[in-house]
Amino acid sequence: MPHHLDIQFSAKFSTTHVQLVLLHEYEGIINKVDEGLMETLLAACNLADFSGKSGEFLPVYSSYGPVLIAGIGKGMDAGLSAETWGGRLFKQMQSVPFNQLQMDADLLPAEIMPSVLCGALSASYYFDQYFTVKKPNKIAAELHVTSSNKTKLSRSWKQYKALVDGVFTARDLLYEPANVLYPEEFARRCAELEAVGLDVQIIPEKELKTLGMGALLGVGQGSRRDSAVVVMNWQGGSDEAPVALVGKGVCFDTGGISLKPAKGMEDMKWDMGGAAAITGAMHALAGRKVKRNVVGIIGLVENMPDGNAQRPGDVVTSLSGQTIEVINTDAEGRLVLADVLTYVQDKFKPQAIVNLATLTGAIIVSLGKEYAGLFSNNDRLANAVTTAGGNVDEKCWRMPMEKAYDDMLKSHIADIKNIGGPYGGAITAACFLHRFIKNDTPWVHLDIAGKAWSEKAKPTVPKGGTGFGVRLLNEMIDDWVDMK
Repeated sequence: MPHHLDIQFSAKFSTTHVQLVLLHEYEGIINKVDEGLMETLLAACNLADFSGKSGEFLPVYSSYGPVLIAGIGKGMDAGLSAETWGGRLFKQMQSVPFNQLQMDADLLPAEIMPSVLCGALSASYYFDQYFTVKKPNKIAAELHVTSSNKTKLSRSWKQYKALVDGVFTARDLLYEPANVLYPEEFARRCAELEAVGLDVQIIPEKELKTLGMGALLGVGQGSRRDSAVVVMNWQGGSDEAPVALVGKGVCFDTGGISLKPAKGMEDMKWDMGGAAAITGAMHALAGRKVKRNVVGIIGLVENMPDGNAQRPGDVVTSLSGQTIEVINTDAEGRLVLADVLTYVQDKFKPQAIVNLATLTGAIIVSLGKEYAGLFSNNDRLANAVTTAGGNVDEKCWRMPMEKAYDDMLKSHIADIKNIGGPYGGAITAACFLHRFIKNDTPWVHLDIAGKAWSEKAKPTVPKGGTGFGVRLLNEMIDDWVDMK
């Protein structure tokens, strides 16, 4: 989990760090500073026409030493605004001497500071493992946070830090190339999370065959890499049925025999974005010692086009017993999820299921890259997921699921076919998954194809792997009300 920010807590100011001075739009500088320094800073603000809008910064070199003035506008709220401010603060720490900064946490309401630190740390993430010459503009930064209640602040920060660790786990997985992160290696990395208290079980391909996961195994049969299913179990609650989190883990997707165009195919290394999000979410839940029972399960495969690959027109038998006519081998993620959804219901009897998958390009056509598509058979669960996503800026938009769409999946030789035609592709994919939900178990499917990877950076999220879903799922579990 590479990042460029070290956060230290202390009850005393450091003489070796640059002071961060907060400027309120109306109240002016709120730090207690020397009168001479105050005059110098106010003069600098006037000269630069710096009003103190939130997220604006002004570096000042004075006879008193360097100072970073930080605008906080009319004040900040805990959550997104404070996190965004923290992300912009980290950007200011990318040059000497401001990479060594000290901040008085007592100047802000107690609930604000953890959000600020969360945003700053999230913004500091980078992935440069495969550069032989490291980028020279990346310097180590240290934020020295002082507080009269250092112990309480440190304890609160541990919860946020564990959450960011989970996001970084997901980002790490997304950035890795497919020749490094194939199913067996992905599973091995999941097993490492036993160090934070997860019970991790890896189900190898041989056992999957014995179980009867014909849909999942059909996807992976063209690859020289074995497929696998990983179960990550966190038992932090009492005797309640677990919440199940399910992820699509196609470590590379060529489309199989229904081969994708060459342009952009390199992006298909992140077709395991759902599995990455589930892995990161489970890491965070365990790291935070959440008092709930949660099981995370991911199906890991490669979709390759060799001589043993699944063909269009093949019929496979899923773990549920339903037969599937494979019309398009590039509609493979739903085949993986079908068997994993069946397994988690049979094995764990969950009170609810939320699955994440980079499932369709059609959802990007529908919603662009601003929202994940949400599909559900349960209004209460759909509302809980939507609310959680809104709280952490991981937005979801509920899409329709009606019988007319489901009827498009009728096959003339099997129980169901894996695509529904040229229209409503994200919806028919969701209808396909719904066929594998038993006994009206509350279920949400999130199509995150437009959210797992970003072509532009935001203040707290880098260009590339976003880790979308980790925070949403943790927020949902934090606010969970039992379904059964």
